[in-house]
Amino acid sequence: MKYETQKIAYAYFLTAMLLFIVQVSGGLLAGWVYVAPNTLSEVLPFNIIRMLHTNSLVVWLLLGFFGAAYFIIPEEAERDIYSPQLAYLQLAILILGTLGVVVTYIFNLFQGNLLLGKDGREFLEQPLWVKMGIVVAALIFLYNISMTVLAGRKTAITTVLLIGLWGIAVFFLFAFYNPENLSVDKMYWWYVVHLWVEGVWELVMASILAYLMLKLTGIDREVVEKWLYVIVGTSLFTGILGTGHHYYWIGTPGYWQWIGSIFSSLEVIPFFLMMVFSFVMVWKGRRDHPNKAALLWSLGTTVLAFFGAGVWGFMHTLHGVNYYTHGTQITAAHGHLAFFGAYVCLNLAIFTYAFPILKNRDPYNQVLNMASFWLMASGMAFMTFVLTFAGVVQTHLQRVMGQNYMEVQDQLALFYYMRFGAGVAVVLGALLFVFATLFPRRELIAPDRTTALSAAE
Repeated sequence: MKYETQKIAYAYFLTAMLLFIVQVSGGLLAGWVYVAPNTLSEVLPFNIIRMLHTNSLVVWLLLGFFGAAYFIIPEEAERDIYSPQLAYLQLAILILGTLGVVVTYIFNLFQGNLLLGKDGREFLEQPLWVKMGIVVAALIFLYNISMTVLAGRKTAITTVLLIGLWGIAVFFLFAFYNPENLSVDKMYWWYVVHLWVEGVWELVMASILAYLMLKLTGIDREVVEKWLYVIVGTSLFTGILGTGHHYYWIGTPGYWQWIGSIFSSLEVIPFFLMMVFSFVMVWKGRRDHPNKAALLWSLGTTVLAFFGAGVWGFMHTLHGVNYYTHGTQITAAHGHLAFFGAYVCLNLAIFTYAFPILKNRDPYNQVLNMASFWLMASGMAFMTFVLTFAGVVQTHLQRVMGQNYMEVQDQLALFYYMRFGAGVAVVLGALLFVFATLFPRRELIAPDRTTALSAAE
C-alpha cells in the first residue's frame, strides 16, 4: 500500500460485504416465498423482503464503489485523500441511513408520514430523511475526492471515475421528484434507475476495470486509456437514449418505441468492448501477477456483464418483443445476471485485489476465492436459464393464450424450485468468498521482505 489513506477503503469494503450477505440471504428467502407463498406472510411479507433485497443490493454496491474510489484515487492522483475524517463521517451517515431503512421497512413504521415513512416507489422506497442523508453523504464524498484529484495527478481513470460518481449523485436528485401523474412519475423515475445502472454506473465499472487491468497485466497506461475512452463514449451514446425502452407502455409518445428499440439494441456494444478489452489486456500483458483470483473476477465481470446486460437485455428490448415479455420472469432473468455480472463481480474483483494490499499480506486463500467465483457464477447462470424458460412459458400462457396470472404461476412451480436451488449455490458462494477474503492462512509480510505482490505493485 503506497498511501496511508487507502486504508479508508477497508471500512467501506467490510460494510459492503456484510450487506452483500444480507442481500443474497434476502434474495434466497424471497425465492423460497415463490415456492411456499405463505412463508412468514404475517411477520415479514414478500413486499418487505423484496425491498430489503433490492435496497441492500444498491447500497452495498455503492459502498463498494465509494471504497474503490478511496483505494484507487490516492494511487492515481499520487497523494492522500483530502480528508479521512470526512470519509469516515460519510460512512457513518450511510450506515445510520441503512439501519433506519431496515427498521422502517421491517416494522412498517411511520406509515403515511412524508418525512419518516417509506416511499411507495420501487427501488426508491427510502424515507425522505434517508434520501436527504444520502445526498449529504454524496456531497461529502464528492467534495473529498474532487479536492484530492484537483490537487494531484490527473489520469483518464480518475476523470472517468469522477464523472461516473458525480453522475450517480446528480441523477439521484430525481428521487425527490414525485409528480401526481403516474406517466410523468415513471418517466423521471427511470432517470434514477436506468441512468444509474445503464449509464453512469457503467463509467464507474469501466474505470475500475481499467485500473485492475493496469495493475494485473502491466499493459501500458496509454493503451488502457484509449480503450477506456472508447468504452465510455459508447456507454453514454447508447445508454442515455436507451432509457426509451422503459417508455414503451407508460403513456409517453410513440416515437419512444423507435428511439428505445434502436439505442437500447446498441447498448450491447460497450459491454462487448469491455469484454474484448479485458481479454486483450491479459493477452498482451507482460506481468505475471500473483493475485490470480482478482484476475478471474475481473475477466468474469466482463463476460457475465456482456451476457447478462448485453445479450439478455437485447433479447427483449425491441418494442415488438417487449410488448409480450415486459414484467415477466424474462425481466427477472436479465436483471439478475446483469447486476451480478456488471456490478457484483466488479466489486468482488476490487475487494479481492485490494484486501491483500490493505492487510499487508500475500494473496491468500486464492483457491477458495476462485471456487466462490465458480459457485456463484454457475448458480447465477443456472438461475438465469431457469427464469428465462419460466418467462417464455409465462409469456405464452399469460400474454398469448390469455390465462390469468395466478393460474400461470401454478404451472411455473418447477422453475421456482430450481431457481431456489440456484439461489442456495449463490449464497454458499458468497459465504465462501467472505471467508476466503477475511481469513488468511499466511503470515504477515515482513517489512524488509520482497514478495511477488510488492514486486507486482
